[in-house]
Amino acid sequence: MGAAVAATAALLVAGLSGSASAGTAPAGSAPTAAETLRTDAAPPALLKAMQRDLGLDRRQAERRLVNEAEAGATAGRLRAALGGDFAGAWVRGAESGTLTVATTDAGDVAAIEARGAEAKVVRHSLADLDAAKARLDTAAAGLNTADAPVWYVDTRTNTVVVEAIRPAAARSLLTAAGVDGSLAHVKNRTERPHTFYDLRGGEAYYINNSSRCSIGFPITKGTQQGFATAGHCGRAGSSTTGANRVAQGTFQGSIFPGRDMAWVATNSSWTATPYVLGAGGQNVQVTGSTASPVGASVCRSGSTTGWHCGTVTQLNTSVTYQEGTISPVTRTTVCAEPGDSGGSFISGSQAQGVTSGGSGDCRTGGETFFQPINALLQNYGLTLKTTGGDDGGGDDGGEEPGGTWAAGTVYQPGDTVTYGGATFRCLQGHQAYAGWEPPNVPALWQRV
Repeated sequence: MGAAVAATAALLVAGLSGSASAGTAPAGSAPTAAETLRTDAAPPALLKAMQRDLGLDRRQAERRLVNEAEAGATAGRLRAALGGDFAGAWVRGAESGTLTVATTDAGDVAAIEARGAEAKVVRHSLADLDAAKARLDTAAAGLNTADAPVWYVDTRTNTVVVEAIRPAAARSLLTAAGVDGSLAHVKNRTERPHTFYDLRGGEAYYINNSSRCSIGFPITKGTQQGFATAGHCGRAGSSTTGANRVAQGTFQGSIFPGRDMAWVATNSSWTATPYVLGAGGQNVQVTGSTASPVGASVCRSGSTTGWHCGTVTQLNTSVTYQEGTISPVTRTTVCAEPGDSGGSFISGSQAQGVTSGGSGDCRTGGETFFQPINALLQNYGLTLKTTGGDDGGGDDGGEEPGGTWAAGTVYQPGDTVTYGGATFRCLQGHQAYAGWEPPNVPALWQRV
């Protein structure tokens, strides 16, 4: 029986990475994760940037997006199944063809491998690592962390990593947080991260007719239209004008430091569209906001440096800028330069976040951090503008067949809802939309 399970798992992996159409389901069956997340909607500009920055050909780039979508769904199901044993998941390989799931219990290995993933038995659960990182966040509030500016949960090494310009600063932070040495690892770094002020990333806008930033993602809030952007770009009440210097809107909310999130309500002259400005002025469609796993490809749109791609290196990251500490942000290998601040991070057709800051540049390489979009949407009660006719701004929970699930709500892994008399558990973080009802998207929801 074990050999049969192993053989089936091998076939699943081979089928997933064998072709870009591997995510296509037979007629009448439930949609695959790739279909749900519309990997087929990835624009040519994004695929070209992936080819350039990740060393792929077009077919490899397409297969990578499919594999990452399927890996995210598989990791979500295993996270639910393993419970407290779960210790993280990540993808690797040129086409993200290998998914690794970590567990603290060797007895889980067979279940992980039966899903077509590689298993890694580790000492610390993800819950333990997240708790240690939370203690670092708390301790950092009372310390000067300029010399230990970045810390995060690294699931691949099963540690909480502190990156420091001076190792003594990292040790002081760990001691203040009471984090055990077996959980932590200190790494050296030479550059201090900084925000990308006053310059545009995607499509430019100006704050109080002075500084310049960029639109992250168009959004709606009820009937009000606007866009999400970085909090360091402006404060509540600040006015904005568009790239054409036409009056545009007003900042309604802004958080920085602590988080790096804001949103602008625009006037009637501006219309929210489901697009990000791509290379050569092309429209890049956004179809959702499902968060990508560690190791997944991610691309950034910026007017200074254009389209650039890389990978997600850590999800639960804290970073200290001159202005203060931001947490949690997502760390990436994507480069950025002044002019890219506030711009759009996207994986395939799924919105990921808005550019916060980083270090390095696109000539010598660097790192960039982004504020996750789902947290921003949830904090301000916004709805991401997508390609659907109904962006999910209404509450469908009271409609037949009824339940607590509601379009427009941001759900996190482990959240439970009812729909049609059944209970479902969320597998991947996302904002819900009409058409993404739990029974329709097994990549995002699991019936319990």
